[in-house]
Amino acid sequence: MELNRRLSTLATLALLALVGIASAAPDYAREKRLADEVVPAVVVGDSVMLETRAGRKFLGLLTSAPKPRAALILAHGAGVHPDFGVTGELRAGLADRGYTTLSIQMPVLAASANAEEYVALFPEAGERLQTAIDYLRAKGMNRIALVSHSMGARMANDFIARHPKTRLMAWLPLAISTGRFESLAGVRLPVFDIYAEHDFDVVMKGVASRAKVLRGHHGSKQVMVYGTDHYFGNKAKEVAALIDQLLTPLAK
Repeated sequence: MELNRRLSTLATLALLALVGIASAAPDYAREKRLADEVVPAVVVGDSVMLETRAGRKFLGLLTSAPKPRAALILAHGAGVHPDFGVTGELRAGLADRGYTTLSIQMPVLAASANAEEYVALFPEAGERLQTAIDYLRAKGMNRIALVSHSMGARMANDFIARHPKTRLMAWLPLAISTGRFESLAGVRLPVFDIYAEHDFDVVMKGVASRAKVLRGHHGSKQVMVYGTDHYFGNKAKEVAALIDQLLTPLAK
């Protein structure tokens, strides 16, 4: 009897946790605050407002290269903005290397939210990624790659898994925060798995399993960036050079 009561309690708690995750909604007020902080401070590139098919507007930072070899969509990590950290440095650094970059605001939750609550935001994240692709294609850019960091890499993984035939030149996940890839069945684009020498434990523990997945994808590679951590804080220039090196054969 006591065992059954305990099992019932655990099941109830698990259900409540799942309901909590499922009911998590983007914190649009926080997103607006981030935009109000970022837009006036933009020095490189221009701020643009994008709109999903569902009518949700969100911020993008467009940095145009004079004669772009390709266009790159950048997706940042959890709870930040499109000019934050390595994402902000890459959007400018990669433009200097001949790529037009579009760094977009991914949906965010309150600062107190945990990582798994972000799963509920993946559908809207996918809508934003598709909007960014459509926006660049409307500007005549046909070679488009997706660069995503940490939670942004999880969001990108979900989008690609749901839309395996999406026309992208490549996907470059930087330190995917779960340390693993979800289903890539039917995905034919090359995947360049980039992680840091001193990355989060979960990212490091998944190195071998990610490498095994990539062996089934023609042209895919796994690369470690030495001397840095999950945020690539002191190695943004090196990461930009690495991305350029990986994409150059595809951007000809």
